[in-house]
Amino acid sequence: MTTVTHSRRWQFWIDVGGTFTDCFGRTPDGVLRRHKVLSSGVTKGSAGGGSTVVKIVDPLRRGDPAGFWIGYRFRLLDGEGRAVAETEVADFDAGEGVLTLAKPLAAAPLANQAYELDGGEESPILAIRYLLGLRLSDTIGPIAVRLGTTRGTNALITRRGARTALVTTKGFADVLSIGYQNRPRLFDLAIRKPPPLFAAVVEVDERVAADGSVLVAPDGEAIRRDLVALRTTGIDSLAVCLLHAYQSAEHERLVESIARDVGFDEISVSSQVAPLVKIVSRGDTTVMDAYLNPILRQYVAALRRSLGESDLRVITSAGGLVAADQFVGKDSILSGPAGGVVGFSRVAQAAGFDAAIGFDMGGTSTDVARFDGRYELEYETEKAGVRVVAPMMAIETVAAGGGSICHFDGVKLVVGPDSAGANPGPACYGRGGPLAVTDINFFLGKIPPEFFPFPLDRGAVERRLSALVEEIATATAKRYEPVELADGFLRVANANMVKAIRSISVAKGYDPRDYVLVAFGGAAGQHACAVARELGMEKVLLHPDAGILSAYGIGMAEITRHGMAGVYQPYSDDAVAALADTFDAIAKPAAEEVEREGIARERIEVRRSLDLRYRGLDAYLTIREPGGNGSSPGGTGLPSATTYAEAFAAEHRQLYGYVHENRPLEIVAVRVEVVGRSAEDLPRSQAVEPHVVRGERSATAWFDARRREATVLRRVDLRPGDRIAGPAIVHESTSTVVVDPAWRADVLSGGELLLS
Repeated sequence: MTTVTHSRRWQFWIDVGGTFTDCFGRTPDGVLRRHKVLSSGVTKGSAGGGSTVVKIVDPLRRGDPAGFWIGYRFRLLDGEGRAVAETEVADFDAGEGVLTLAKPLAAAPLANQAYELDGGEESPILAIRYLLGLRLSDTIGPIAVRLGTTRGTNALITRRGARTALVTTKGFADVLSIGYQNRPRLFDLAIRKPPPLFAAVVEVDERVAADGSVLVAPDGEAIRRDLVALRTTGIDSLAVCLLHAYQSAEHERLVESIARDVGFDEISVSSQVAPLVKIVSRGDTTVMDAYLNPILRQYVAALRRSLGESDLRVITSAGGLVAADQFVGKDSILSGPAGGVVGFSRVAQAAGFDAAIGFDMGGTSTDVARFDGRYELEYETEKAGVRVVAPMMAIETVAAGGGSICHFDGVKLVVGPDSAGANPGPACYGRGGPLAVTDINFFLGKIPPEFFPFPLDRGAVERRLSALVEEIATATAKRYEPVELADGFLRVANANMVKAIRSISVAKGYDPRDYVLVAFGGAAGQHACAVARELGMEKVLLHPDAGILSAYGIGMAEITRHGMAGVYQPYSDDAVAALADTFDAIAKPAAEEVEREGIARERIEVRRSLDLRYRGLDAYLTIREPGGNGSSPGGTGLPSATTYAEAFAAEHRQLYGYVHENRPLEIVAVRVEVVGRSAEDLPRSQAVEPHVVRGERSATAWFDARRREATVLRRVDLRPGDRIAGPAIVHESTSTVVVDPAWRADVLSGGELLLS
């Protein structure tokens, strides 16, 4: 067990992903415990020998908390994952792994027939109950929960948010639909624009000039009539975005007040959500906030019903923790992945690496990010076809996860973007799912089935691969061997992930060969060597908890608040000095909020930055305060700067390869980040005198479509100094690490695997 700082109550660090939910439970005496469940909240298993119509024997249930499954719904599944019988668990013997059913089944289950257990609660609650050993009927006592969730992300991607209406200035009803008229794919003949998030538009007859002066005052009674009529159409949430409201918010506050009077509870106001120039991006952000807020509030409310008086905090897209009641739509898009960035950066530093690239491959997608001694934040970006003006980690996401579906489109092999998800999952899960990346790794021998948390169905994978062999042969007249086809899918998936890493390194002027690749997530360990080889990277770091490192990072995250204000003034040293009061006015209330969260004043840090651009341009760069708390540390490749202008020039040259000499700058906005620094300090890790170890057994695996015998070891059996020669497969409780041929793995003093 890993031990960390003592806490007086149980604390849980949870990352809810698209397929799996990862959970750490920290006991009051500081011991970390781990658990991983499906994000559907359903637990899978299979009926073993001795099962009858009233008793299900499953060796995998041995060691579960005593009586834990009593009251859960039991569903027996057929070969395609359909429920053929359903009842309730009346008793559970943890020692023997026996589930006693409340009603007998019509017939005894077949050998290894799949079943599932469902308590009707969200996956974080299931994980918490399991680690605490609490049954469905038990109350969860006061605990502390830190959570990252993809609930907002999924609602945005699938367009399943709340019914939202946009309230905007008269004459601007189409402004968000028109957008910037940009074409992301210039040569597409059939343009498919993503559908708008709002279902209706209300125009307000008002007008504010660019300097904030009122040109047309709004009519409160007219606004009231329009909103009353809107209320009858089933609209759940309002996004209020009026022209030039970033200069004067009075009219937006009036609309908000009237909307609350007529019964709207969910209202997002642009002057609060994104108080900056550009009505399109400001409007998009406000609409997205309104679209997601009801979904997030329902989710938080469901958790609170089970958690009672517990302290619940959520990690935002910027990597900081906020109280669950302050978690809003615009800050939710990268909630889970941001925890991964915190996690990989902390463990890289602990192992002596200040420059790291995070490679987080989960069940649905792969997230990559770069760390140079500081987090790289973006303040204006586009996610799922929606422009977002909010601080968030600079994370590149590609649809290549363990659940990404592998198929043939008539011309080429394709991996993703669709995913098998948690339900039905990949084909090998035995619920009738499609062929996915996890199936490919399993088929190629890189996932030993005996270590998986539930039985895997190899026959289902072989049938789907055989069907694809026939489909490709019919279309191309070339017949591949199943191993060749599987290897081809693996290469496509790896190429997708390599492309994503190049976009956050090479495309921004950074050489990936100067970084260590920190692989984490349930599937990254199976692909890390191949991805690093393609990028020319020589070292890969895997933490002992790499399979659930995003949850680990959520536990390491700090409490933060962000603030900003538009400036839009010519740059000069005097202009910068004059902004001191503006910085203080933004920082003071944010720091007070952080202090109220229980952070000691001496651990509160204020980081300042300016948005700067060349005068006459639209795009800007966010420049941290030179020489201050936000200055660039070593490892970024940028020279040290003494003024914002020098730092801007260095950053511009790094990104674009040139600077405009003597061209005047403009200050676009001031930004403040207030950080309550974490008391968690990870111990330093280092190399130990190596000695070669060999596993007790080997397994057949395929590398580059060639058969090899790979050593099989368990991570728990490894000790600091152990050296493993590839090919090898290292089993962990939450993932599998594959050491490719020509690679080796060394165990560091902290238990990390360093592949080289």
